[in-house]
Amino acid sequence: MPLDKFVLLLVIVVAAAGITVWVASLVLTAFAVPGAWLAFIPAALVGYVVWRVIADRIGNAEDDHYDHIEK
Repeated sequence: MPLDKFVLLLVIVVAAAGITVWVASLVLTAFAVPGAWLAFIPAALVGYVVWRVIADRIGNAEDDHYDHIEK
């Protein structure tokens, strides 16, 4: 496995673990503090923006510059 793919995989795994801990802390805080469910509004907005960016990146045919390069 090339080093760049290994590092990318490692970064993705660490980021996913961090996001999991962040969401878990929001949920536990929401159960302990009344009104803390409002903390899910920024989390939902961030999730929506990330989802839209990924969907646009995957579905945009003009962004596939590297697909047309001869190898």
